[in-house]
Amino acid sequence: MHTRHSSPGSPAPSPSGPGPRNHRRHRRRAGTLGTLLAVAALLASACTAGGSTHSGSPVAEAALAALPQSTPAALAPYYGQKLTWRDCGVPGFQCATLRAPLDYAKPEAGDTRLAVTRKKATGPGKRLGSLLVNPGGPGGAAIGYLQQYAGIGYPAEVRARYDMVAVDPRGVAGSDPVECLDGKEMDAYTQTDFTPDDEKETGELVDAYKRFAEGCGADAAGLLRHVSTAEAARDMDVLRAAVGDDKLTYVGASYGTFLGATYAGLFPDRVGRLVLDGAMDPSLPARRMNLDQTAGFETAFQAFAKDCVGQRDCPLGTKASEVGGNLKAFFEKLDAKPVPTGDADGRELGESLATTGVIAAMYDEGAWAQLRDGLSSAMRENDGAGLLVLSDSYYERDADGRYTNLMFANAAVNCVDLPAAFSTPDEVRRSLPAFEKASPVFGEGLAWATLNCAYWPVAATGEPRRIEAKGAAPIVVVGTTRDPATPYRWAQALSRQLTSSRLLTYDGDGHTAYGRGSTCIDATINAYLVRGTPPTRDKRCA
Repeated sequence: MHTRHSSPGSPAPSPSGPGPRNHRRHRRRAGTLGTLLAVAALLASACTAGGSTHSGSPVAEAALAALPQSTPAALAPYYGQKLTWRDCGVPGFQCATLRAPLDYAKPEAGDTRLAVTRKKATGPGKRLGSLLVNPGGPGGAAIGYLQQYAGIGYPAEVRARYDMVAVDPRGVAGSDPVECLDGKEMDAYTQTDFTPDDEKETGELVDAYKRFAEGCGADAAGLLRHVSTAEAARDMDVLRAAVGDDKLTYVGASYGTFLGATYAGLFPDRVGRLVLDGAMDPSLPARRMNLDQTAGFETAFQAFAKDCVGQRDCPLGTKASEVGGNLKAFFEKLDAKPVPTGDADGRELGESLATTGVIAAMYDEGAWAQLRDGLSSAMRENDGAGLLVLSDSYYERDADGRYTNLMFANAAVNCVDLPAAFSTPDEVRRSLPAFEKASPVFGEGLAWATLNCAYWPVAATGEPRRIEAKGAAPIVVVGTTRDPATPYRWAQALSRQLTSSRLLTYDGDGHTAYGRGSTCIDATINAYLVRGTPPTRDKRCA
């Protein structure tokens, strides 16, 4: 599961397709939906500094000596490498390139190059080491996130004591990115009808998934086999050594919690202070994860519906109980007849793009007013421009029709991490009642969205598993009660699995909790990061 969706028009998180996703913005501080990651890929391209490894050097030998005896000697050059930091072209930041083995089982077979950035601790106070941050996805550009938000948006007391560090995971943005379709092809893909009404439309959806998968595999078949979360977590340990830290200090949001929990499971003795915000449950198979997420989006939508009817002019009705039915009816109208948007490339607002726009706004209640305006324009004035803006923010499409590689990396990681939720259209059809029960508005589309990994060019290498990380230092797991993309029950489940976990609950809306405006949440996490004081078990904040 992870944070978003790579399927046509369907933007929810799912391990078989795309999944959770906090990444791009840390709520209210980021402005318009999608702003941060929209520029992330541009910034990542500035990080081209080289790193070096020194096989057989005293540094490499010392690095190997510090690893478990089972560690292959071929990993010594990676753990012993010295990063060469250079100016990024972004004030206050330095960049470097980290080398990691493409295949950890065969480290002698070749490298992958990972883009890294840092902002050095500002002081005052003693430097505590490096704080690695990951905004989610999978596929979120961590470098763009750090340079545009976290490097200045994290609390001053945290930035004073830590070097703020980010690495684009393998296959993402500046790190040997997976590429699948060009802009025009992605435009067509995102407009595919993902609620097929007959065999013809079902065939068109399957063809779209196949073209997407074939595009991803055309030039990167070898890379696609090695973009798993487990391999990305191993890369984090190589980075930990390269920046000179004995233990990893880390804040991961959404899919970043799965990455952090995986690291803890692999290296429990190297866990420093870990915060997992908007937690995922690694023990779930893809189908269950998608079904849970569908229910999560329904929970968020019901909160939006209640808020909408409380406003002066809600376009979806005057009673919360009628909002869902009215929105569903509007989607059906768009399925039959899209509305104009004024888009320079001629795109109209059909059911797929409209649904994506609505789901995008569910990630942050700060976008609800924008969603109401977009719905009002589309439903009353036959103008779909507002919802198209929300949809484009979700897919990270810029005004020139270019997409970041977010959706490509999202599918690549999800499809290798877990076996596909469904193998055939018939399996999806049999599951539609369960998905539509979980969400009458979004269930059908999100069920079909999980079919994309059925056609992936490489087989999944991961599987559902509990992560206990026995022996790890205290790990703070954060859950939001009405989180759409990572349902609160996942945070509860992960907290039960991790033997050293402390569950921190945010009673609120939106995706993730840290930096959302809760003084209680922020103060609790800051105390843990700066003073090493974990919260009491099962602490709750509003």
